[in-house]
Amino acid sequence: MELGKVKIAVPFALAPMAGVTDLPFRVICREMGAGLVVSEMVSAKALLFKNVKTRAMLQIAPAEKPVAIQLFGSVPQELAAAAKIVEAAGADIIDFNMGCPVNKIVANGEGSALMRKPELAYEIFKAMVEAVHIPVTVKMRSGWDETEITAPQIAQLAQKAGITAVTVHGRTRGQFYSGKADWQIIKTVKKNVDMPVFGNGDVFTAADGLKLMSTTGCDGIMVGRGAEGNPWIFAQLKAAWEGKTIPPTVSIKIRFAMMERHLKDLMAFKGEKIGIQEMRHHAAAYLKGLPHAAEYKNKINKTIDPDEFKKLLQEYEQVLKS
Repeated sequence: MELGKVKIAVPFALAPMAGVTDLPFRVICREMGAGLVVSEMVSAKALLFKNVKTRAMLQIAPAEKPVAIQLFGSVPQELAAAAKIVEAAGADIIDFNMGCPVNKIVANGEGSALMRKPELAYEIFKAMVEAVHIPVTVKMRSGWDETEITAPQIAQLAQKAGITAVTVHGRTRGQFYSGKADWQIIKTVKKNVDMPVFGNGDVFTAADGLKLMSTTGCDGIMVGRGAEGNPWIFAQLKAAWEGKTIPPTVSIKIRFAMMERHLKDLMAFKGEKIGIQEMRHHAAAYLKGLPHAAEYKNKINKTIDPDEFKKLLQEYEQVLKS
């Protein structure tokens, strides 16, 4: 697959997730087989105000490329200026957020609030595309609620403005992350545009991914929550897509080794204190579904020592073996 001049080896991408898809996790997912990884959403306004923490979110490692940096905002001129900053930072693609359902984002007219404003969305698309030389993509929801399903219309406007590809999460803003994703809206969007369409929503296994592609005719899949604590889903998707034997669920030993590596990478990137704090969320995802998980999540949440973190995993592994 090609998005503009960017070659994507396999049509499976890591979706942007706040607090999750930072540089260390993106590198892990690329190693596991993701064809493209997308950053946490970055505020265009904060970039223009030269916010230090926001600028740090633009750091890119060679091992994660191709990578998209996702911007959010609602002012065309600001997003165009921010897009230039992102391009200069080395991003391969710029993604625009029209999917975030969080109240504080929507209250500012950003994220999924733009699903109610097709004309403004078009102005934003046009401004961003004209500002940079790299591809601009868009991630959107099916609509605001079941009475306002605007994804097909907005996707057509995106194509008209020169957007390279769209990702459709088959849920409305009203659903947040509850209920079942409506894959049919992804199919409808695909029928209404000529550019690549990525489907998103309820992909937790390789079988889910292939079913989404066959059901909707979409060109690729963007995996969000299904990759949290399970970056191996990309290896499984890649194998299934290539008609090869799907790798089995990884062993506890491999899972725990990845947790240790993930913590090490986070600390190297963000410092020991912040790294171990942020690893707590990831640890909960890695341990999800395991026996005694709640007990060890609580223990991990209390530790501030990376050596203790490793000892807890060793202890937990022994408990699971017994």
